[in-house]
Amino acid sequence: MGFLQRLFGLEKPKQAQAAPAAAAPAQTTTPSGEAVPPERMGLNGEYDQSGLAKRVAAAFDDDAQLDDIETLYVAQTGGTVVLKGTVPNQQLLTRFVQVAKGVSGATSVESDQVKVGS
Repeated sequence: MGFLQRLFGLEKPKQAQAAPAAAAPAQTTTPSGEAVPPERMGLNGEYDQSGLAKRVAAAFDDDAQLDDIETLYVAQTGGTVVLKGTVPNQQLLTRFVQVAKGVSGATSVESDQVKVGS
Protein backbone atom coordinates (compact mmCIF):
# COMPACT_ATOMS: atom_id res chain seq x y z
CA MET A 1 0.00 0.00 0.00
CA GLY A 2 1.25 3.48 -0.76
CA PHE A 3 0.71 6.90 0.78
CA LEU A 4 -2.08 7.85 -1.62
CA GLN A 5 -4.12 4.75 -0.88
CA ARG A 6 -3.44 4.73 2.87
CA LEU A 7 -4.17 8.42 3.43
CA PHE A 8 -6.90 9.08 0.88
CA GLY A 9 -8.21 5.63 -0.10
CA LEU A 10 -7.21 6.26 -3.73
CA GLU A 11 -5.32 4.32 -6.33
CA LYS A 12 -3.09 6.54 -8.41
CA PRO A 13 -4.70 7.19 -11.81
CA LYS A 14 -2.46 6.24 -14.73
CA GLN A 15 -2.07 9.83 -15.90
CA ALA A 16 -1.91 11.49 -12.48
CA GLN A 17 1.00 13.84 -12.01
CA ALA A 18 2.50 15.65 -9.06
CA ALA A 19 2.38 18.83 -11.18
CA PRO A 20 -0.68 18.57 -13.46
CA ALA A 21 -0.89 22.35 -13.99
CA ALA A 22 2.43 22.30 -15.82
CA ALA A 23 1.23 19.53 -18.11
CA ALA A 24 -2.13 21.04 -19.00
CA PRO A 25 -2.09 24.10 -21.27
CA ALA A 26 -5.59 25.19 -20.26
CA GLN A 27 -6.28 25.60 -16.56
CA THR A 28 -9.29 23.89 -15.09
CA THR A 29 -11.84 26.14 -13.47
CA THR A 30 -13.77 25.90 -10.23
CA PRO A 31 -17.56 25.52 -10.30
CA SER A 32 -17.80 29.32 -10.06
CA GLY A 33 -15.64 29.69 -13.19
CA GLU A 34 -12.43 30.81 -11.48
CA ALA A 35 -9.04 29.25 -12.28
CA VAL A 36 -8.09 26.44 -9.90
CA PRO A 37 -5.31 27.62 -7.56
CA PRO A 38 -2.20 25.36 -7.64
CA GLU A 39 -2.79 24.10 -4.09
CA ARG A 40 -6.32 22.96 -5.03
CA MET A 41 -5.34 21.20 -8.27
CA GLY A 42 -6.26 17.52 -8.05
CA LEU A 43 -4.43 14.50 -9.40
CA ASN A 44 -5.93 14.96 -12.86
CA GLY A 45 -6.08 18.76 -12.97
CA GLU A 46 -9.56 19.01 -11.44
CA TYR A 47 -10.50 21.17 -8.43
CA ASP A 48 -9.82 19.26 -5.21
CA GLN A 49 -9.83 20.80 -1.73
CA SER A 50 -7.00 18.43 -0.73
CA GLY A 51 -5.31 18.45 -4.12
CA LEU A 52 -1.85 19.46 -2.94
CA ALA A 53 -1.77 16.84 -0.16
CA LYS A 54 -2.89 14.15 -2.61
CA ARG A 55 -0.25 15.17 -5.15
CA VAL A 56 2.42 15.14 -2.43
CA ALA A 57 1.31 11.63 -1.39
CA ALA A 58 1.52 10.57 -5.06
CA ALA A 59 5.01 12.09 -5.32
CA PHE A 60 6.08 10.13 -2.22
CA ASP A 61 4.76 6.96 -3.86
CA ASP A 62 6.69 7.77 -7.07
CA ASP A 63 10.02 8.35 -5.31
CA ALA A 64 12.11 5.18 -5.38
CA GLN A 65 13.98 6.28 -2.23
CA LEU A 66 10.80 6.46 -0.15
CA ASP A 67 8.70 3.63 1.21
CA ASP A 68 5.29 4.10 2.75
CA ILE A 69 5.80 4.81 6.42
CA GLU A 70 2.53 4.08 8.18
CA THR A 71 3.30 6.60 10.91
CA LEU A 72 3.72 9.59 8.56
CA TYR A 73 0.77 11.68 7.40
CA VAL A 74 0.37 14.48 4.86
CA ALA A 75 -2.01 17.41 5.17
CA GLN A 76 -2.14 20.91 3.76
CA THR A 77 -3.02 24.39 4.85
CA GLY A 78 -3.35 26.43 1.67
CA GLY A 79 -0.04 26.04 -0.16
CA THR A 80 1.76 24.73 2.93
CA VAL A 81 2.37 20.98 3.11
CA VAL A 82 2.11 19.75 6.70
CA LEU A 83 3.88 16.51 7.63
CA LYS A 84 2.82 14.80 10.88
CA GLY A 85 3.77 11.63 12.68
CA THR A 86 7.01 9.69 13.13
CA VAL A 87 9.87 8.72 10.84
CA PRO A 88 12.83 6.43 11.67
CA ASN A 89 15.62 8.96 11.00
CA GLN A 90 16.46 12.54 9.99
CA GLN A 91 17.72 11.51 6.53
CA LEU A 92 14.30 10.13 5.64
CA LEU A 93 12.54 13.22 6.93
CA THR A 94 14.87 15.41 4.87
CA ARG A 95 14.01 13.40 1.75
CA PHE A 96 10.27 13.65 2.42
CA VAL A 97 10.60 17.42 2.81
CA GLN A 98 12.63 17.69 -0.43
CA VAL A 99 10.04 15.73 -2.40
CA ALA A 100 7.15 17.72 -0.93
CA LYS A 101 8.85 21.03 -1.78
CA GLY A 102 9.15 19.89 -5.40
CA VAL A 103 5.40 19.46 -5.90
CA SER A 104 3.70 22.22 -7.89
CA GLY A 105 1.70 24.50 -5.61
CA ALA A 106 3.74 23.79 -2.47
CA THR A 107 4.87 27.14 -1.08
CA SER A 108 6.44 25.66 2.07
CA VAL A 109 6.71 22.44 4.06
CA GLU A 110 6.19 22.18 7.82
CA SER A 111 7.79 19.18 9.49
CA ASP A 112 7.82 20.35 13.11
CA GLN A 113 5.01 17.88 13.90
CA VAL A 114 7.19 14.94 12.87
CA LYS A 115 9.06 13.01 15.55
CA VAL A 116 12.35 11.48 14.44
CA GLY A 117 13.09 8.02 15.85
CA SER A 118 10.84 5.42 17.37
